[in-house]
Amino acid sequence: SAPSPAPAQKPAVMPAARAEATRAGVDAGAVEGTGRGGRVLKEDVQKAAAQPAAAKAPSAPAPAPASAPAPSKPVGERERRVKMRPLRKTIAARLVEAQQTAAILTTFNEVDMSAVMQARSALKQDFVDAHGVKLGFMSFFLKAAVSALKAFPSVNAEISGDEIIYKQYYNIGVAVGGGKGLVVPVVRDADTLGFAAIEQEIGRLAVLARDNKLTLAHLSDGSFTISNGGIYGSMLSTPILNSPQTGILGLHNIVERPVAIDGKVEIRPIMYLALSYDHRLVDGREAVQFLVHIKQAIEDPRRLLFEI
Repeated sequence: SAPSPAPAQKPAVMPAARAEATRAGVDAGAVEGTGRGGRVLKEDVQKAAAQPAAAKAPSAPAPAPASAPAPSKPVGERERRVKMRPLRKTIAARLVEAQQTAAILTTFNEVDMSAVMQARSALKQDFVDAHGVKLGFMSFFLKAAVSALKAFPSVNAEISGDEIIYKQYYNIGVAVGGGKGLVVPVVRDADTLGFAAIEQEIGRLAVLARDNKLTLAHLSDGSFTISNGGIYGSMLSTPILNSPQTGILGLHNIVERPVAIDGKVEIRPIMYLALSYDHRLVDGREAVQFLVHIKQAIEDPRRLLFEI
């Protein structure tokens, strides 16, 4: 039989035309070329792309419709706006003022709480029977802070213009959680108070804070502040100064840790201490010695009794 005729060769597609076809989604093989020998030029592809979709590459079949997802539960409002309370506005302004005006630095130390915890455990019921209030950790730290402030007066001072005001009274602010957030009522003339009087005053101020009955008089005229983040589980923090005060002592949670005692490893209840201070007035040496003074008083509470 006679041989079948050879298949007709498709006209060549120029590289620029092939690239243009890819970009425009046109089947280059279906485009009629106007170039020499029927070559498909870039202009041919552009012309085909501008015409109805007869020459365009067939689109891919649409995927099978997926099952519609189950309607999600309404989540309610995504945002809630409330007016800032005057107390919160005042606190915010004071914190920003402290950050912008003071050269705040923080130094740390750790304290072995064994002696204080043993004293509390041995005398807690006798203390309640005698004074009607529990013996807490705060009274020990407040007494230790007063002793340290007497030894390092610059931590109990403030800067006023180009003058330094050294305060010869010891009004210690104690940060407590109140109904409207964290507040710092002041234990006034703490150097004149014993352990029982300090615990009673802290308890009284805490009740006022809880019931939102603190007044400006309860919050003003503090010379130093103690903040106890440990009751919320804080391990370590850098407290912000309560302007215009020069120092603030941060207490943290008590955790049993292995420590070296006389060449042996023992498990002791350890608390981290943090002192934030205004470096414009308090040198680093004084800050470190201030914390060491508190550490020594807490680790040997007899120092508080004998005022050494």
